[in-house]
Amino acid sequence: MRAGFLYGNYDGLSKLPTFDLYFGDSLWTTVKFTEESIEITTDIIHVTSNNQVQICLVNTNNGTPFISSLEFRPLPSETYVSSSSLLYHSRLDMGTTTNNSYRFPDDVYDRFWVPFNFGQWTSISTTLEIKSDDNDNFQLGSGVMGTAAVQINKNESLRFQWESEDETTQYHIYMHFAEVENLQPNQTRGFNITYNGQYMYGPFSPRYLITSTIYTTKPIPIQNQPTKTHQFSIVPVENSTLPPILNAMESYIVIDLSQLASNQGDVDAIKNIKSTYGIIKDWEGDPCVPRAYPWEGIDCSNETAPRIWSLNLSSSGLGGEISSYIMNLEMIQTLDLSNNNLTGNIPTFLSTLKKLKVLKLDNNKLTGTVPSELITKSVDGSLLLSVQGNQNLDACQSDSCAKKKSGKNNVVIPIVASIGGLVAIAAIATSIFWIIKLKKKPQNGLGVLLESKKRQFTYSEVLKMTNNFERVLGKGGFGMVYYGLINNVQVAVKLLSQASGQGYQQFQAEVTLLLRAHHKNLTSLVGYLNEGNHIGLIYEFMANGNLAEHLSEKSSHVLSWQDRLRIALDAAQGLEYLHDGCKPPIIHRDVKTTNILLTENFQAKLADFGLSKSFQTEGNNTHMSTIVAGTIGYLDPEYYKSNRLTEKSDVFSFGVVLLEIVSCKPVRPLTESEAHIIKWVNSMAARGDINGIIDRRLDSNYEVNSVWKAVEIAITCVSENPGRRPSMNQVVAELKNCLAIELERIRENQALNSTDSSMNTMSIVLDYTASHPSAR
Repeated sequence: MRAGFLYGNYDGLSKLPTFDLYFGDSLWTTVKFTEESIEITTDIIHVTSNNQVQICLVNTNNGTPFISSLEFRPLPSETYVSSSSLLYHSRLDMGTTTNNSYRFPDDVYDRFWVPFNFGQWTSISTTLEIKSDDNDNFQLGSGVMGTAAVQINKNESLRFQWESEDETTQYHIYMHFAEVENLQPNQTRGFNITYNGQYMYGPFSPRYLITSTIYTTKPIPIQNQPTKTHQFSIVPVENSTLPPILNAMESYIVIDLSQLASNQGDVDAIKNIKSTYGIIKDWEGDPCVPRAYPWEGIDCSNETAPRIWSLNLSSSGLGGEISSYIMNLEMIQTLDLSNNNLTGNIPTFLSTLKKLKVLKLDNNKLTGTVPSELITKSVDGSLLLSVQGNQNLDACQSDSCAKKKSGKNNVVIPIVASIGGLVAIAAIATSIFWIIKLKKKPQNGLGVLLESKKRQFTYSEVLKMTNNFERVLGKGGFGMVYYGLINNVQVAVKLLSQASGQGYQQFQAEVTLLLRAHHKNLTSLVGYLNEGNHIGLIYEFMANGNLAEHLSEKSSHVLSWQDRLRIALDAAQGLEYLHDGCKPPIIHRDVKTTNILLTENFQAKLADFGLSKSFQTEGNNTHMSTIVAGTIGYLDPEYYKSNRLTEKSDVFSFGVVLLEIVSCKPVRPLTESEAHIIKWVNSMAARGDINGIIDRRLDSNYEVNSVWKAVEIAITCVSENPGRRPSMNQVVAELKNCLAIELERIRENQALNSTDSSMNTMSIVLDYTASHPSAR
């Protein structure tokens, strides 16, 4: 297979693009131009596993990908035998005298042969036809084999070599020989072949006008002897009267190409859905392959034949009825058709999708009633159903909504509400239920715990400390947050909204956690309000707000690399305490930059524990099953798919936070052309572009090795496989190393500036050792 690319300034931008070329699930090569007028071609030799191949051009945000030609040439299975696929490295016509290139019809397989000569070599040639050995399957033509390179000094070896960028790169070599001179009886030509000084083959004497090919049956170098230098020597044997020759040589890089293909049933279904709705998206090729770049709005499993398990067509302009082709997506777990113009009834076939866990049909024009099977699944917690915003849809039926499996009468609305950007997942009881619950003053539960642990404030005291709720600090999942003063000590006051059902649950969870967890990197509870309908919590005030504000490009204060590492380390230590210092362990479930608050001295503390969960670890308990909660973009995909919550779910979220800290890029793409921060960083890191990853506002004022280490930690944290993610204990240790590397750079800079006055030197040392950002 051969792909060709010629930019030629076709777009008039005179900007040379760089992009990735994928074969199936594997990177074929990175296409990078050096001049507008130079054509780039790349060949691979691959044994296909079926009659279709998927070839993708991947936009890496360095210009628009394009392709000029794509060619396929069949080869006999006996040629280029290898356990892996082969990427073209070189194909050289040695000793040519015309400087011509050869391809079909001179080469029956249409291989490109490039003329090659060397100053210490000369050439010999013939115009007679050269045939292939009976056992030679390579079928080189006379145009290539009719010339040969020969060493000028007959007693010296004919050598050629190259350096690879990576010492682990392996090659297959094919050397083609044919004698082009009719030797006299007193003439002989014989030689051995060595690789990096080690015997490889010989002695060998080429036959007159007949091609023989000598090649490596196994890749070189062997895996336990890596090297970047690859030197081949054709060494004359002792009784040879003529110098060694070489007619042609090929080298190929060993690559593993994964020719994955999505489940055919899923492929047919999604293409029919595309056709039914006339979807205008970049939906071409295989929906799940390459796995790193699935179709927009689609997520897939990691199986050998990937299955579609998530389809998000929210706000896609869909009209008409819900397509019956959706029922063929047998493994789908999440289906989002919200914010469209879908009409008609909700089809009952949706209840037959056995794996479906989340169904979002909000804000359409659906009519009729919700099928009872879907309501039953919503009530028993096996389905998260969202149907609000359909004005002519009856969201509840008396025979199915009124009773849960337990037989107790309850009124339930099967709707999932999104609160404050969170995926707040639970069945919400009616407003009447919550008003009654709020009016009931807790007697033996939460109230008793608070009264025994913290100072209680009256509502009038809260009014006074907040100056009648004059200054709003923010809005949380269960109500507003206000600025307050208690005896000139700053505090933050969270009040529970009477209309917030989910907020009451989060309120209870936060109180429960803060009464048993105490750490310098967790926000502290000062007191509480529990008077009639007025319920609230009073916290220490965090003068510098949240981390997200300081990472924003709108912030006038740019955090130094040292500051960022200290903040990351603080947050990591808070999580480490929750995971390892609390018995039973506590999982935060909503780690993100807005939930990392900063004190006056920029000490970081984790906040907002309303979604936190604790679970027993005795016996074989390594996880807990729970309804998914968290924030899109930070949410662990494995937890999202399986509902299995572990500490590694927090580790994933922290990894995303760390990528934000390094790059200051938004977690979720702002436009359709941009990638999620994880994909973007992985793409940049694969190219070794660490300076392209880190926040440009730092202006190279950082130790590169420290940044690389932080990025590597973050990438490990966001591994798709939770088993590959480190513990927070390991993350803390690695971040300490990152900080130590950066501090060493600062020390060295101070040493270089030691010619300044002792007062200036002392000032620098004090700035660097302080726990807050140095003066600027």
